[in-house]
Amino acid sequence: MSNFVAALPMYDWPEMRSEVDAQWARLRDAFRQRGIDAPQIIARVNADLWPVDGGIRDAAGKVIAPDPATLPPDGLDFHGLWLHPALLFAQTCWGPMELGLSEHVQVVGQPSYDAYEGGQGELYSSAIVMRADGSPSVRAPDDGSPLVPLDLLRNMRFTFNHSDSMSGFVGLTRDLEALGESLNIFSERSESGGHRASIVAIAEGKADVAAIDCQSWALARRFEPAAQKVAAVGWTRRRKGLPFITARATPEKIVVALREAVAAIA
Repeated sequence: MSNFVAALPMYDWPEMRSEVDAQWARLRDAFRQRGIDAPQIIARVNADLWPVDGGIRDAAGKVIAPDPATLPPDGLDFHGLWLHPALLFAQTCWGPMELGLSEHVQVVGQPSYDAYEGGQGELYSSAIVMRADGSPSVRAPDDGSPLVPLDLLRNMRFTFNHSDSMSGFVGLTRDLEALGESLNIFSERSESGGHRASIVAIAEGKADVAAIDCQSWALARRFEPAAQKVAAVGWTRRRKGLPFITARATPEKIVVALREAVAAIA
């Protein structure tokens, strides 16, 4: 049994489980071919993470996350996963990375977003979505520039997945600031807990606008019925997508092999 932990949580919707498992199988086999003892399956809940007696600590010995064994077993604490000392491979977001996570992990590589409208290589953008009025969704600009419809957004109720999310909060904030505006353009702000929940909130009339990363927007149109009542009215600027990471303590030899494997598959 592997002593490592791996996870692919960011697009692991219930309807996507088989596809995510297949993605991990390709990565796992590529890692094992390079001598890495990658775990057979990915972690999906706190109970799948190795216990860390006394909590997860940084290099100075300060506790920076709780022992996964003390958390609700059926939930998944993202920061506990990302900071886990046995983390071999996972996805994160550049929002948390900018807020300090980068000090505790190493970047392995970037996925490609070529398959999604609004994506190009390692870059992605977010669809700015509102309740559909019968008009077709606005196409993402080919050059990756932002398309922010200020007149439509003004005085609307903004909902977002998390305040540290680059795709759902930080990116749109920066695009508004570049236009001389701010989040004060919205009459209300609320945290939904996830991109899918934001789409449902708009469809149900509980919110008016959200920024949904292009891959999540594609998944919603495949699997979430509420997305039929929502349309893209604009797009954020293209930015670097979700990075693959490993623990800061992962040995350099393994990090090099991880990078080679990811590059070969991408």
